[in-house]
Formats: sequence, structure tokens, C-alpha cells
Amino acid sequence: MNELLHRRKFLADAATGLGGIALTSLLDQQQLLAKTPSSVGPSIDPARPFAAREPHHRAAAKNVLVIFCAGACSQLDTFDFKPELIKRNGQPLPGAENLVTFQGEQGMLTQSPWEFKPRGESGKMVSELLPNLAELADDMCFLHSLTGKTNTHGPGENLMSTGNTLDGFPSMGAWTTWALGTENENLPSYVAIADPRGTPQSSVNNWGPGFLPAAFQGTQFNATKPLSHLEIPPGTSAQTDRATRKFLEQMNQRHLEQFPGDSELAARISSYELAARMQLSVPQVTDLTTETKHTWRAYGADDTKNPLKADFAKNCILARRLIEQGVRFVQLFNGAYQTGGEGVSNWDGHKHLFEQYSQHGPVLDQPCAALLRDMKQRGLLEDTLVVWVTEFGRMPTFQKGASGRDHNPEGFTAWMMGAGVKAPFTYGATDEFGYRAIENVSTVYDLHATILHLLGLDHERLTYYYNGFERRLTDVHGHVLEDILTKG
Repeated sequence: MNELLHRRKFLADAATGLGGIALTSLLDQQQLLAKTPSSVGPSIDPARPFAAREPHHRAAAKNVLVIFCAGACSQLDTFDFKPELIKRNGQPLPGAENLVTFQGEQGMLTQSPWEFKPRGESGKMVSELLPNLAELADDMCFLHSLTGKTNTHGPGENLMSTGNTLDGFPSMGAWTTWALGTENENLPSYVAIADPRGTPQSSVNNWGPGFLPAAFQGTQFNATKPLSHLEIPPGTSAQTDRATRKFLEQMNQRHLEQFPGDSELAARISSYELAARMQLSVPQVTDLTTETKHTWRAYGADDTKNPLKADFAKNCILARRLIEQGVRFVQLFNGAYQTGGEGVSNWDGHKHLFEQYSQHGPVLDQPCAALLRDMKQRGLLEDTLVVWVTEFGRMPTFQKGASGRDHNPEGFTAWMMGAGVKAPFTYGATDEFGYRAIENVSTVYDLHATILHLLGLDHERLTYYYNGFERRLTDVHGHVLEDILTKG
């Protein structure tokens, strides 16, 4: 007899099943059932999706500024000093004499064209490529042992920004603002400031919401390309505009009362109301003419000889103003994809590293250093975590037949500054040539887990149920880098 049709077994299973149903009912009545996947995550009022929310634990930082150098900025020509690379300049990489990497066969070990010098009281060695940033070495926490999962730009940017090499996953800023909201409901909770020359290679994926609600995507604008369509329509008086807003508010409220359980409707109305408030707040925060001449000069925003630097400097001023206004997450990009001609658009120094980086260095250095000094002077670093990243590192060799370095995800550098991190401090190390991470080897997931921790978020608890999985920024990986954190 078929076991599935056995009468005694059927009756026994039915009795057991009824008992299970009864137990579930009793547990539900006493609210002792575990949360269902759909209830995982922060409790969000659809009518106020950007309202500030409590973190999992005490936070060291309230805001985050990510400075992203697109194109894979070379650690060996900026922050990772390797005397052995100078000593063995022009020799093969030991044990990898016939090494073939992303763009082909590798040539000889090549020292940086820029001299490294000891900086500050810590004596940290930093390249002359970035002399202004070098002066801030005592305020920085260097991570020299990051590793990635890909050697191509788009997936590398995705990994750094979203924790996944594929498109369609939520960005760091989306996870953060979904979890915490913002303290300024008149501005977007998350702003992505693209380089004046254009977007990075993975474009909007760097600040997209992925499968999180669309409200938590980054709002993209910069100092030279402000948000459009915010002005009051021509011929409309301020009085008429206010009256129209008031009428729409009354209509929206009446509609909500008719459909009280419609969360999508509430969220859409909330987004429209934010857009209306932004008509007043965004023009104010992007009006850099209110800054002093001293500020413009300090950032390099008045540099008529280097318009690329001047435009990026304006973006740096904008980033500071957004942080001042309580914007939770700001992503500032330096470098764009396939714009402006070779050697001008980003940090992808394959063929002519010296010529390319000689252009990129000045664009980044003075404005970025002025931004950090300005934030420190204004006390913003007490509550703000600054993170400098790039998608992966560069090889200690030059490519065969070229004068530049190939892609290298085996060991590269990031640095942090501000709320919750030790400074001056150095964590991890690459080998004697800067090729592979060998000491305190860490991953992008570890970096993400640490950023979330400093914001008061447990990366293992910050999950979103999607397509049958409990998704998180750190996937199934990641450890908080406790050694770099300040105590208390």
C-alpha cells in the first residue's frame, strides 16, 4: 500500500498537525511568535519615511561622507609607501616574472614617480602627489589591507558601493537612510554628488536603492548641475504658489483619510511633499555665493587656471553644507567615466600614469584637504565619519610596453577620519611591494560592517527580505574592525 494513503498514518499526522496549529495559535495570542520575514527591518511610517529612527546601539557617528575616487586610485603612488619598490625598481616581481593580469603581461617593478615624505608627528609616509592631504595624515586612520572580488571597474564600484559586484543591490547610503532616516526632512536624506565631468562607470548603481523602497535612493546633483524643475513656474506669484501648496495638502489629507491603510499612497504623498519643501531648501544649500572669498580661495573654487579643480572644489563646499544641514549620507565622487579625454576623466592610469595623475592629483588634493580642514574647524568631524575609497588598487609593476599600472584587487588602501575612529592609526599591510594584503587582511564587507557599526547599526541585524532571502549590505560576510575604533 502506498505510504501516503495509509489510513492510520494519515490520522496520526492529522492529530499531530492539529496540535501544532493549536500551539501556534496560543503563541500568537501571547505575541511569542518569531517575526516573519516581511517584518524584519526598521519600523517606518509611510507618511514620514525619512523621519529619524533609533539605531541598534549607541552610535559614534550621525552622518557619513564617502569620498570615492573613481577609476582605481593607485595606493603605491599615494598612501602605501614601499621602500623595497624603490630598491628593486626595474627588476621583475619575485616569483611572478611572467605574470599576466587584467590587461595583459606585466613588466618590471616600478617605483612611484612621486617622492614619499614623513608627515606630522606620526611620521606617516605620504606621496608628494597629494601634499595638502598629506598634511592631515595625523587625523587619518589608514586601512592598507583591503581586498576586493573583481578587477573590472563597474563591478568594483558596485562592490564598494553596494557590497555586490552585480547591478541592482542597495547602496551604502540607501541601507543607512532606510535604517536611520534623517535629521533634516527638508532635504534628501541621501545625496550623491557626481564629478562635474560626469558619473562613474557604474553610474546610478553607486547610489541606487536596489530592492529597498525607491524613496531611499540617493538624490543626484552637484554644484555645477543643480536639481532642475525646482523653480516656481514663470508667471506664478509666491502667494499663488503657497495657496496651491495648501490646497494640495488638504486634498492629500482627505485622500489619506479615505484610504488609511494604503502605505504606497502615503509614501507617494510624502515624496511629493519633500519635493515641494526642496523647492526652498535645495536652492539655499546650493547657493555657494554666500560663502566668503576666503573659503573659495581655501578650497580652490576660484582657480581660473584649473577649471576642473575649481568645479570639484565647489562640490566639496556643497558636501560640507549638506553635512551641516544634517543630510545623513553624502557620496562625493572624484573622477568620471569616459569623459574629458584620456588622462583627464578618472584615476585609471594604465598607459601614462605620471601624465594622468599629474592632472588628477591637483584636482583632488587642495579641495579635498580644505573640506576636511573646514569640517574639523567647524566641529563637524565630531559627529561625521569620513571614508575615502576607490574600487581597487594598482600593481607594483608597470604593464609591459606601457607606463602605467594594471588593476589589482589583492591589496589596496582606504582611509577614515572623524567620529569613532583612531587617528593617527594604521591598520593592516600589503607585502613589501604593495602587491597583496598580508597583515590583518580585510574585505570590503569588513569596511561596510565597520561603517554601519559606527552609525549604531549591527550589520547582521540590518536585513531586508527579498526574493526568498534575508539580504544585507554585507551579504553573509563581514566583521567589524574593532582595532581601529576609539573606546567609549
